[in-house]
Amino acid sequence: MTPGTLAAPVLAASENEHRTFSLILFGVFVAITLFITLWASRQTKTAADYYAGGRAFTPLQNGLAIGGDYMSAASFLGIAGMFALSGYDGFLYSIGFLVAWLVALLLVAEMLRNSGRFTMADVLAFRMRQRPVRAAAGISTIVVSIFYLLAQMVGAGALVSLLLGVSGESAKIWTIVAVGALMIFYVTVGGMKGTTWVQIVKAVMLMSGALVMTVWVLSKYSFNPSTLLGAAADASGKGEKFLVPGLKYGATDMWSKLDLLSLGLALVLGTAGLPHILIRFYTVPNARAARASVNWAIGIIGVFYLMTLVIGFGAAALVGSKAILAQDKGGNTAAVQVAQELGGGAGSTGGAVFLAVIAAVAFATILAVVAGLTLASSSSFAHDLFANVFRRGRATERDEVRVARIAAIVIGAVSILLSIFARGLNVAFLVALAFAVAASANLPTLLFSLFWKKFNTSGAVAGIYGGLVSAVGVVLLSPICFGGKSATLPKGNPDALFSVDTVAPIPLQNPGLISIPIGFLCAYLGTVLSKERTDEKFAELEVRALTGTGAH
Repeated sequence: MTPGTLAAPVLAASENEHRTFSLILFGVFVAITLFITLWASRQTKTAADYYAGGRAFTPLQNGLAIGGDYMSAASFLGIAGMFALSGYDGFLYSIGFLVAWLVALLLVAEMLRNSGRFTMADVLAFRMRQRPVRAAAGISTIVVSIFYLLAQMVGAGALVSLLLGVSGESAKIWTIVAVGALMIFYVTVGGMKGTTWVQIVKAVMLMSGALVMTVWVLSKYSFNPSTLLGAAADASGKGEKFLVPGLKYGATDMWSKLDLLSLGLALVLGTAGLPHILIRFYTVPNARAARASVNWAIGIIGVFYLMTLVIGFGAAALVGSKAILAQDKGGNTAAVQVAQELGGGAGSTGGAVFLAVIAAVAFATILAVVAGLTLASSSSFAHDLFANVFRRGRATERDEVRVARIAAIVIGAVSILLSIFARGLNVAFLVALAFAVAASANLPTLLFSLFWKKFNTSGAVAGIYGGLVSAVGVVLLSPICFGGKSATLPKGNPDALFSVDTVAPIPLQNPGLISIPIGFLCAYLGTVLSKERTDEKFAELEVRALTGTGAH
């Protein structure tokens, strides 16, 4: 009997073992989160319970939940892959994600908590005409959330299919449907309490899994980071270039450098405008707890990104760039592959077990993030659009919660349907749009509302719609949609959405450098071209934002 005929049954047995472990761990996690959601449903009696978890979470709990909401599958798998394939330049992503929290901490967290009640629009509409501002903010919230939802759910279909060892489009479709069904259940039944506890469990799982991998990788190199970096550089085939800037970003021409700047702006400024992050500040009892929870989140997220650095370079050293690229050209399986290698390699029981554990962590990550996004969008629809635009403030709390649950089902169903159709497309533009719209539409109006005395309704509406339209427009004219060969894309973009032959009119892959200034400019021009003044209401907002007097 040849070695090949011996290897085939062993490989098949290993794959079956891995699939069994993964299914068991997935089942355990889903069972735990369903129990938490059912428990939370019995504690959810008022609108404050459903939207804000009764404002009863401690700073540490909320910090963990923020981490669970923010550290998506893209963070865990994507950033590790960036380190593994691009070396030093991968650090630019993690630094951008981390620095963004300083903007949220210093400019948004406390003042938002004092000024609002359930959604971002509560702050924007405080001193302005309710209907136009809430309508614009509600639309922006739903757009950002759905773009982010699609990216997560399409990624879930591809990722879980890969990790479970199943193939075919039907497997991806059923994975998307399963993730969507669970997210609808978490939000409609558990509300903010159930969703928050799911996010806390996920954050603990993710940090624990990353910690084990980090210590394990370092132990391979006598806990000497310098030795690890040297081994990664040698295995990458790029030598010292792997450890210095320029391997991926800013190395070719001016447009490449501008694209790097655009990406950095979107990451740093977008976080403070993401709706599913902003609503987390309302789940603590006061502004001091909001600031403390952001401090916890910064610590948790900072440690996490340091661990992804070790995991990514460990993947480069132990697995190798060629093996990673052979599995996934984007490097998104680098963390999974190094987990298998640490456990004993392909075909080993240890490798199958550890791979299954990381698969369960990735699955938990996706579920927690999509639940937070669905809650943010359904809450905004019920509280901003239904209660204050359609019903003009005459809806009861019971009506709001009922509509929020219905909205969660509808938004979840729409997301499932769109994700099924989008499963074969390049979804990079969805993530770019989510951060760019948040930075271009939400953040300018939020900052002007809190800090600019003359800001008014026209400025808020112009800023939101201007930022939203410009971000979408730039992406539609970018290499994400038109992938022809150009200075910034010497090999073209084979995954372009519309055409792989046409050169993109705008060479930037991230719209932030153009759309963020347009968002601020539209908000400014809308304000100065309008005669509306709200000085007295601004004084009231300022006192509430800075002192907490009258805060909910």
